[in-house]
Amino acid sequence: MGIRFILMVNKQGQTRLAQYYEYLTLEERRALEAEIVRKCLARNEQQCSFVEHRNYKIVYRRYASLFFLVGVDNDENELAILEFIHLLVETMDRHFGNVCELDIMFHLEKAHFMLEEMVMNGCIVETSKSSILAPIQLMDKMS
Repeated sequence: MGIRFILMVNKQGQTRLAQYYEYLTLEERRALEAEIVRKCLARNEQQCSFVEHRNYKIVYRRYASLFFLVGVDNDENELAILEFIHLLVETMDRHFGNVCELDIMFHLEKAHFMLEEMVMNGCIVETSKSSILAPIQLMDKMS
């Protein structure tokens, strides 16, 4: 398994989306998120987008007011995960039109659905934007 968790966090450190691919209790999740968010938000633009924390490697990227943080195994390729983050943002941009924090907050189920189409059990299984968005567009047509 490669990806352990995916977080979307605003500039104030509030988690807007959290998806875990391993079991952690709520207390463990809260503590982990607080530590990681504090560590990543304290870094400046000149520092690299990779941080080691506990037994994870954290790969993160900021887009507008949102930070996308992905916790992976230590042997995972950081650049591939950065590319995955970019693909996720491009996919959300295509659906929402320049995705922002409010899109995630008001359409949380769609954001989770996109992640579920892209990642299964911590492994990236789909990278085609049109294939990822097709079921969501069908659901939109039906409602």
